[in-house]
Amino acid sequence: MTVTADRESELLASVPTGLLINGQWLPAASGKTFDVEDPSTGKVLVSISDAGVEDGAAAMDAAAAAQASWARTAPRERGEILRRAFELVTARAEDFALLMTLEMGKPLAEARGEVAYGAEFLRWFSEEAVRVSGRYSAAPDGKNRILVQKKPVGPCLLITPWNFPLAMATRKIAPAVAAGCTMVLKPANLTPLTSLLFAQVMQEVGLPAGVLNVIQTSTAGAVTGPLIKDDRLRKISFTGSTAVGQALMREAADKVLRSSMELGGNAPFVVFEDADLDKAVEGAVAAKMRNMGEACTAANRFIVHDSIADAFADKFAAKISALNTARGTEPDSTVGPLIDGKARNGVHALVSDAVANGAVAVTGGAPVDGPGYFYQPTVLKNVSADARILKEEIFGPVAPIITFKSEDEAIKLANNTEYGLVAYVYTKDLNRGLRVSEKIETGMLGLNAGVISNAAAPFGGVKQSGLGREGGFEGIEEYLTTQYVGIADPYAD
Repeated sequence: MTVTADRESELLASVPTGLLINGQWLPAASGKTFDVEDPSTGKVLVSISDAGVEDGAAAMDAAAAAQASWARTAPRERGEILRRAFELVTARAEDFALLMTLEMGKPLAEARGEVAYGAEFLRWFSEEAVRVSGRYSAAPDGKNRILVQKKPVGPCLLITPWNFPLAMATRKIAPAVAAGCTMVLKPANLTPLTSLLFAQVMQEVGLPAGVLNVIQTSTAGAVTGPLIKDDRLRKISFTGSTAVGQALMREAADKVLRSSMELGGNAPFVVFEDADLDKAVEGAVAAKMRNMGEACTAANRFIVHDSIADAFADKFAAKISALNTARGTEPDSTVGPLIDGKARNGVHALVSDAVANGAVAVTGGAPVDGPGYFYQPTVLKNVSADARILKEEIFGPVAPIITFKSEDEAIKLANNTEYGLVAYVYTKDLNRGLRVSEKIETGMLGLNAGVISNAAAPFGGVKQSGLGREGGFEGIEEYLTTQYVGIADPYAD
């Protein structure tokens, strides 16, 4: 399907450009705006309100004022709101997909996949809203009774990244809604439009005013800093870089805030000598090239047994060199641009460092000439152990390959990072797969699978990849607090 300029303009005109505070779309108190660009062209898509400290305070006022009544809202009603949101997002899938493609750059096919993935959090937590439970029991000595109940944490600050504009919003908003928490959402300033459209959908399906407030801003630290210090805030949930997450945790520590942190990754993709090579390559393409490699779950280091490394590199390079790098709205686009010029320059700096230290580009290895921030899909082999590209999160379509000889060496290489979000392992030996899964230090692992994200599964990492889990049965617990009520013995005189 060809996307026309008129279709793009019509969609952009339908997206709110203000701040959502207490159910109203408002301009920033300062009157300031900032531009949102199309990374495939570098051109401005639209200008939107730029929140300041005063707007953040107003959003916090609204969330705090709505908290008590929202917490008392029946779980079934909260669940039905989420279910209606799932249905409306699904019905408007093409709008959401195109909007994500315009502001983030991913091909339309991938954007449609994100709509389906993001919507699943709405459906999943619509079902979990009514399953929050506690317990009642006699104390061991029989004298008193123990009542344990779960209550909403309270007002939450949600900070989302630019790479998955819908899914990262629904992954936080849905469990907060289900648990009975109000929210202030601060979307990434590079891709705020999808969050604004989603907030409009939440209004349409009946979410009460003040429950969800949205304050996009070009000065994130200045706006979120006072919110984190606000005595009424009870939780912060952040997805983004480890460096920013560490800074937010330091701020949150002063208030002992509940914190969920989904941070950076340096995912190993381990291919053993007995792996099905074609399936391993297929998984590698999925794990590396999803979202142009701009994902915390992207395979970052390809650790391949030395007996098959050359064959793997050749097959992998053939697959990704056949991908079509083009604006995401083009029907045959399979690789979109990176998010901005800074990101593209950073990726190329890593590639240049690796090549300077002896790496060989089997394919790619350079920016794409022309408008936008495109980078060639790249496979590197003979990568030096001290190359920066093995230590830093690439966030681009570049796959560095290193080799190993033994299972123990593979595990050691996989764990040689401060991160621990996700790992991928390819082997036909189930026992080996289970052994390796127990030894690799990671919050998630794909065994003969290159894509494992699922709304029904707990998403999160260990080490410097974060704290807490999103999705699954565990996801709603992040927005609940446990209260114990001791009840006097009902048989006592």
